[in-house]
Amino acid sequence: MSTNPSPSTDDPGQTSFWQASVLIPFLTVSLIWGGTWIVIKDQLGVVPESWSVTYRFALAALAMFVLAKARGQKLALGRAGHGWAMMLGLFQFACNFNFVYRAELYITSGLVAAMFALLIIPNALLGALFLKQRITGLFLGGSIIAIVGVSGLFAHEFARLQGAPDTLWLGIALTVLGVLSASIANIMQGTERMKAWPMLSMLAWAMFWGVVCNAVFALVSAGPPVFDMRLGYMAGIGFLALFASAVTFPLYFGLIRNIGPGRAAYVSTIVPVIAMIFSTIFEGYTWTPLAIGGGFLALAGLIIAMQARKPKTPRVVG
Repeated sequence: MSTNPSPSTDDPGQTSFWQASVLIPFLTVSLIWGGTWIVIKDQLGVVPESWSVTYRFALAALAMFVLAKARGQKLALGRAGHGWAMMLGLFQFACNFNFVYRAELYITSGLVAAMFALLIIPNALLGALFLKQRITGLFLGGSIIAIVGVSGLFAHEFARLQGAPDTLWLGIALTVLGVLSASIANIMQGTERMKAWPMLSMLAWAMFWGVVCNAVFALVSAGPPVFDMRLGYMAGIGFLALFASAVTFPLYFGLIRNIGPGRAAYVSTIVPVIAMIFSTIFEGYTWTPLAIGGGFLALAGLIIAMQARKPKTPRVVG
């Protein structure tokens, strides 16, 4: 397969967010990822974070290889393809998740979820820089409204930052690093070069190389493998690997290729709202007027920003 595809004539900015091929994957990813924060919280404790990430993506990679084969996609990537898969695996499936899992040791899962709404910013800026995708006023205005709304959802968490201990700021720094790692991977998926290879095969190998990175880091930082035989832990690994990884990442990266990394990142503004709904059901979270208003603002910002249809612009081959 050629590793130098001709530039696509499709412009993500011209694809309507409200068509079924975009809206259904968007809602599916948002719903599933909205439930991951509670599950990840239960993964912390007995098993070092790096080993939990390793187990998750080892199972997810296996599922992705099976899915790619079942869909008739060639698994061979060639040297160049594996180079891209290694980079994608490093940033998306190693750095991103190791930062996130560690961040939840110091700050609540809710605050981590809220901060991931900031993914809109680096995705839009890097998309403009490397993919030549313009940032419209409508998209910018909707993004600001949505971020303000998500901030309202977790106002009580942000209040803890005043006079916070160093460990709290460490959790925030780790989350920011996780956001930046995810954004780099998102932009990689938006390049024409990445589209040279079948998505499922690329994701399978990226997860494989992510597992290699995670396992090496886990051995160095935490020692030999540790496993928790609790049913809840094993079920959590299964959910995170199969549903929150093997199902959602093909859908999410498909959104990036379809509507661009900036608009696809709006998943991160809806996920905290869904996470709070799950928290209400399972953790007794109480909705304040500020939180309710924040939820509505987040949804309003999404609706406004998704009306933006960027004019066609040439994109560089990355």
